[in-house]
Amino acid sequence: MGVPPAEPLLLGASCVHLPPGPLYRIEGTSISIPCNVSEYEGPTLQKFEWFVYRPAAPDISIGMVSTKDPKFPYAIFGPRVQSGDVSIHRVRGDAVELRIKQLRTEDAGIYECYTPTTDSKYHGSYSGKTELRVLPDGLWVSAASPGTKPSLRGRGAASPPLQLTLTESQELELSCTALSESQQHTHLSVSFGVSAPEAPVGRQTLQEVIGVRRDFAVETDGRYGEQHRAQELSLAKLGDQRYRMVLGRIRPEDAGTYHCTAGEWIQDPDGSWQQVTEKRTAGAGTLISQLLVWASPPELRLRSGDALEFLCNASGLPSRTPHAAYTVAWEVGDGLLVAQLDTEGVVVLGESYANREVGKRHISLQKLAPAPGSYSLRIESAQPGDVGDYRCVVRAYVRLPGAELQEVASAKSEPLMVHMKSEAVVLGVQAWLATPSIYRGDTAEVLCNISVDSTQAVRVAVGWWAEQEEEPLVKMVASVSREGVAELSSRASGGAVSVDKVGLLCHRLRIHGVEPSDAGRYHCAVTAWVRYPDQSWYNAGAIKSRSVIVYPYALTMDTLFIPLIVGVSSALFVGITVLVSVTCCFMARLRKR
Repeated sequence: MGVPPAEPLLLGASCVHLPPGPLYRIEGTSISIPCNVSEYEGPTLQKFEWFVYRPAAPDISIGMVSTKDPKFPYAIFGPRVQSGDVSIHRVRGDAVELRIKQLRTEDAGIYECYTPTTDSKYHGSYSGKTELRVLPDGLWVSAASPGTKPSLRGRGAASPPLQLTLTESQELELSCTALSESQQHTHLSVSFGVSAPEAPVGRQTLQEVIGVRRDFAVETDGRYGEQHRAQELSLAKLGDQRYRMVLGRIRPEDAGTYHCTAGEWIQDPDGSWQQVTEKRTAGAGTLISQLLVWASPPELRLRSGDALEFLCNASGLPSRTPHAAYTVAWEVGDGLLVAQLDTEGVVVLGESYANREVGKRHISLQKLAPAPGSYSLRIESAQPGDVGDYRCVVRAYVRLPGAELQEVASAKSEPLMVHMKSEAVVLGVQAWLATPSIYRGDTAEVLCNISVDSTQAVRVAVGWWAEQEEEPLVKMVASVSREGVAELSSRASGGAVSVDKVGLLCHRLRIHGVEPSDAGRYHCAVTAWVRYPDQSWYNAGAIKSRSVIVYPYALTMDTLFIPLIVGVSSALFVGITVLVSVTCCFMARLRKR
């Protein structure tokens, strides 16, 4: 059946528009061919009919579908029209689209869009033609290694994904092979995406991670865009067929099923690019193992000097590599470090557990073999100051290009409580002056009498402090350590200071040649120290005495010397005044003569 001769062709201003051919599409994919008419007379709602001329019979038109007559399709297209595989879609009154959901090889040919005239007279052709060529499916995509073609084709073709279990901060690397065997000039786009575990795969559920476009541009967005800019996410082409995505520092939210999607693009004669096919394969199902930390026992009740021991278990730890590391630490209270196994595996004690005052306490933190992720903390001689809430804290790090470590994950255990029944140390201290009245030049003696009530062996450290008007802060004058070593400060007058022990628990401060600059309120402070079997020291308590006033009185000679100075000064002043007056009078008389 040919085009009805009663329907003339419009060769003037009015014409039917179709995209120029040939159009190349892939077998099994869909196509939409637009058609519109312009410069026509009559109603705005135009009628359209579609015909195809197959290469085997190029002069015979085969009716496909029509907006005018539902019985228009020829027998070979009737079932396809009824099933919706072939349809006509009206875009507006003078424009439609021919839609074929699944192209077949025999769909290749010349397609004609025909619109019956509504003009008052004929002006020429009322049809337009374009050519469609159907190519075999030559796109392959697989998670297999290069050189191995997958056994399945088609959109969404996939094999069961490889299951991976990774830990936080590790690196995820996925590869994908994509190639086209098309004889036409086509471009490929390849992207990696992720869908939630167990979620159906589709454009609505698949989130793109990163992709290389048909123009070879690498693109990503959202939080993956930030990782790409931070060089934690990359996509590279290896050879002609293989693509590799590397996602560093993975997080729990990165869990899911990863897919590789390849699209094939062809350029139509009008210059536009069309994606002619797309395929997807599942690369890997990824489960992100989070850092989890738990510790035991939940509570300890100890006596002073007992050993304190906790166990810490951690899962999801990254392997120690040049690019990843972790630390295991024990903290007490508000984050005070007890001990830490650093990124190099070296034990570091907190400052409060290894310093000059307390010594170096016997604390061990070690990994228990062969149990992976198990660590023990042991404090040989627990002290009352060790009471509190303990937590095991694990931190994971990655090494940046500049060798700097950056924390990427952390977890801590529930608090473990340590109780202790300590033996009390009761301190008392009293300060007084050896002599109630002190004069300038005397030796001022401030005695410090200490009382200690304890069942333990206690050593005391003593310090004398002064509050003086010239000094805005309290100043230490002298001290005696628990080992009996004295430390003396300098005086403003430059005089000497000494300390000695005048009784079992009585210490004396001596200020030699006291001066008015030494005046002030003095007190002594006492600290009790208990030594433990591990040779460490514990501050068992401290106390401060009431203040005593040191005020050097003036000597008798000082009181006599003051009037003498005043008298001499007055006599000199009167003499100078008389001498000046006589000299002025004598000079005045000389001028008169």
